[in-house]
Amino acid sequence: MPSTSSTIATLTAIAALGYYGATKLQQKQQTPKLTDLDDIDEDEELSEEDMITPEIVISVFDKLFMTMQQVVLQLSQQVQQIQMSGQVIPEKQLRQLLKSEFERALSQCQPSVYEENDVDADCLEEATWEFMDNGDEYPKVKRAVERFQKLYESISGEDVVGWSPNKASSKKESDAPKKELSPDELIKAATMYFEAITVKMVELANEWKSSGKDLSNPEHMQQFQLEASTEANEAGEGKMEKELGITMSDFRSAIDKHSRVPAVGQTLGMLQMKQQQELMAAGVPMM
Repeated sequence: MPSTSSTIATLTAIAALGYYGATKLQQKQQTPKLTDLDDIDEDEELSEEDMITPEIVISVFDKLFMTMQQVVLQLSQQVQQIQMSGQVIPEKQLRQLLKSEFERALSQCQPSVYEENDVDADCLEEATWEFMDNGDEYPKVKRAVERFQKLYESISGEDVVGWSPNKASSKKESDAPKKELSPDELIKAATMYFEAITVKMVELANEWKSSGKDLSNPEHMQQFQLEASTEANEAGEGKMEKELGITMSDFRSAIDKHSRVPAVGQTLGMLQMKQQQELMAAGVPMM
């Protein structure tokens, strides 16, 4: 795989973030949205069975996350195959292609997920933002939604975690000046990020095994992936920010900027390979 290609760095980072933390249904016009079902009469009093509970929102976003995480892995594999054939895709074009494919796949899987949970798209959206605006009262909803937002963020490159209609007009992290990183600083941050994720994944896997949970069991593995994808990503982001003062937005911006630097692509590729080997050796279930 030619180390000089800009797609390596972009792909490696996206694949890593998609797997481990990759998470937003960004409510913008270009984002695919499931065709609305029949509107509920606003004057009609809803029964308890009709109300969308926090548990339903969590179930929907967990399912969407697991489904789309697989899509991200498949997309990264396809891009790797293209790269191995010697083709070079410019970073911006690659990002747009991945984003478009992600959104297309999302629009295809949404109907079955909504039907499975017996929810209407508009009602789900309204309930989700209501719970998110009261995140301290509904921490599990906030966790599930932001996990999905981070997955979308890893593909799109847009800062969407924590976004909601009521916060749309407020200043976002993406509006703040980015910290400029040199290639060497990026490599240092990436090494710290990958290592922190690996350590957390192994730690969580050992905890689950000690509690008697069989990670080869599909149900347990899915639960583990949901928990680990959030906690491991937070560990990686937290370590970078605490020790280097680098946010995830800074990190992504630096990858986009330095993706043509051979050393960056080589390092990210080696870090990902090393991480996969260590996780497999530790018995951490892979997707």
